[in-house]
Amino acid sequence: MSDVEDVEGGRGRKWQSYSSDSTPVNSSPNPSLREKEENEVFTFEENDKRNPYNWSNSRKWLLAGISLAGTLFLPLNGTSITIAAAQLGEEFNVSDTAHFTNTYWAVTSWSVGGAVFIILFLPLLEELGVRRVYLGFYLFFILMVIPQALAHNFATLVVTRFFSGGCVALLANSIVSIIPDLWEGEAARSLPVGIYIVLYVVGSTLGPVVFAPIVQYDLTWRWIFYTQLIMYGVLGIFFLFFLPETRGHIILRRAAKKLRKQRGRKIYSEAELNTRPLIETLPKAIIRPTWLLVTEPVLLASTLWSAFALGTIYAFTQSVEQVFKGLYGWESYKCGYVQAAVVIGEILGWFASIYGTRLFLKSADRNPEFPGQPIPEARLYVSIFASFLGMTGGMFVYGWTSYSNLPWIVPAIGLGLVGFGIQVVVGAIADYIVDAYANPKYNYAGSAISAVAAGENIVAGFLPLASQSMYTNLGFHWASSLLGFLALGLSCVPIVFLFYGRSLRERSTFMQSAGKDDSKQAAT
Repeated sequence: MSDVEDVEGGRGRKWQSYSSDSTPVNSSPNPSLREKEENEVFTFEENDKRNPYNWSNSRKWLLAGISLAGTLFLPLNGTSITIAAAQLGEEFNVSDTAHFTNTYWAVTSWSVGGAVFIILFLPLLEELGVRRVYLGFYLFFILMVIPQALAHNFATLVVTRFFSGGCVALLANSIVSIIPDLWEGEAARSLPVGIYIVLYVVGSTLGPVVFAPIVQYDLTWRWIFYTQLIMYGVLGIFFLFFLPETRGHIILRRAAKKLRKQRGRKIYSEAELNTRPLIETLPKAIIRPTWLLVTEPVLLASTLWSAFALGTIYAFTQSVEQVFKGLYGWESYKCGYVQAAVVIGEILGWFASIYGTRLFLKSADRNPEFPGQPIPEARLYVSIFASFLGMTGGMFVYGWTSYSNLPWIVPAIGLGLVGFGIQVVVGAIADYIVDAYANPKYNYAGSAISAVAAGENIVAGFLPLASQSMYTNLGFHWASSLLGFLALGLSCVPIVFLFYGRSLRERSTFMQSAGKDDSKQAAT
């Protein structure tokens, strides 16, 4: 079989990724190349070993294992600093009052950086490939952790953590984008995607738990970052030597470029023929997530629901210490350990998500919109139960068992229930948005997911700033109840989607206008 085909007979695989936006293959052709009939298209041969889909399972899982380790460890940089709030306040003369935790600004800047970097830099994955982007931002991330360990003032922490948080958000989304590069088909991807989501959520929660011993044994808070530098340095070595390029169209583009030089023929990959220069596509890729968020009711409601769920993890870094110190007189490090209850709930939530995936795949038999494909709203079945019982019920348990005469394990059970709900909700929303905005007609999943991720980071950055004042003014019971009532309202979101999700997507102004624009581009 020849590895070069005529343009008219091209059989190149259509590579799609949810890590950044990609429109239909023929929607924005490069006129300067596509109009030349003498051009030849370079594609993968059948069983081509350069095609990541054809890599052995052992190689795929080795790469996935290393990448997923990053998913677990990188978010630790975000919440780990909260366990040392008292030390930070004392050294940098930053006081936390009964109504406001000023030391949390170091986490807020970290989260805001994540929102900014996702919108600005995620599209680079499609142009430069996973390996270059990942290694470049990973090195920058480590360089930003160094001044956190050596900081002589609080402003240094706030500024450098903006950049480290941005890098973590971008790196985490790069990792999940590797999965569809390696595994073809929804069923094959379900396990690694599920593992990714639970590790990301658990990693975001574990910061105070893992680094509590540093406070317990009276080590300086700087050891939080010294330890991270060692950990991230070792992990970086694995990425350097074991992370290949996984983007199929990037591999093809580089191979075609090499063939052009060797053979002196006009050989191009499908991506080169069908994509416009980055300078043209990048502005749209940056603007589109925000535009989607303000014009798409489905995306807006989903973002609010998921952002509240993930933001609750960060709010617990403040409220748990306030509650357990107030009730039981615990030290800060003990309050860090008790947040392991949230982690246990999140792990249990992963098993519920696995069952939810099975229900989703079975829905393909009854999809009238796109026969043979699972129904996007089927992603939400288990999340309804988890949101009402886990997030809402857990918040009320956490609030109304906050009495000093009850054992600490009782409110901790409430934390575990909330963790269960968080995991299922965040996973369900991520999967639902991908399926809803990546149909056979148009693929805007990358922009939609970017909008959700940016919203999650914003809420995670600012919701905890209200926690101290809320628990002081309302009391432990009613502050948690307020969060419970918010969770109750947001729990109705998936129910609405089950009944009206399809019609809302069909009436989408954005999808209709995108279809018209794409038709015009295809005709030119």
